[in-house]
Amino acid sequence: MPVVPGAEPYAADGGPVGAVLVHGFTGSPASMRPWGEHLAAAGLTVRVPRLPGHGTRWQDLNDTTFEDWYAEAERAFDELRGRCERVYVGGLSMGGTVAVALAERRAGELTGVLLVNPSLTTGDPRARLLPLVARFLPSMPPIGNDIKKAGVTEGAYDRLPTRGALSLAKAWPLVLADLAKITDPLLVYRSTEDHVVPASSVDRLVAGATNTTVDVRALANSYHVATLDNDAPEIFAGSLAFMTGTS
Repeated sequence: MPVVPGAEPYAADGGPVGAVLVHGFTGSPASMRPWGEHLAAAGLTVRVPRLPGHGTRWQDLNDTTFEDWYAEAERAFDELRGRCERVYVGGLSMGGTVAVALAERRAGELTGVLLVNPSLTTGDPRARLLPLVARFLPSMPPIGNDIKKAGVTEGAYDRLPTRGALSLAKAWPLVLADLAKITDPLLVYRSTEDHVVPASSVDRLVAGATNTTVDVRALANSYHVATLDNDAPEIFAGSLAFMTGTS
């Protein structure tokens, strides 16, 4: 299917520091592009991949799995590993799940991890019914576009693909079980008001990532898609300082 305008992957070639930024579930690179452009303007090499099943139509997401999304992010990471001296991986929401999985499976190869409201669990009561619902209903009401800033949208799907959501839900306990494998430092931004991912997601990350440092910073004026919200400049500046060693 054709890619929705604005949902295309983003790439910028720069210096020896690289960053792979991974978007969230039902979203697209549109939610990460301003962040990527900020890093690129500072001279970093940046990749914002479009994960399989995203940026086209919601039905396509039901034909993909967490491992498909992970593989695309890993491909971008391996590309930057071949051209950069240091590579960081960042993720928003489900993109954070992917970034954490990458830090677990490729521990020591990353230089650091940047997370914005990472998704490692859910408070949505519908999640318990997903194994059954996914067998009979292809979609449910959406979860996207949780943004406090007026007039801003991430362009997420207008439906929640149930089979895709079930694949993400099955990935969470596997990722949580391996948190102790992470050895690269983590910088985590958490919105104090998030209507998609519960605070327990970051709490469990902090509790489980026992072999690295975890710096958690609160975002007081943003909802879930904080990369497009009022606190985006804070994320952009803080992550750049983290990656360039000036924080």
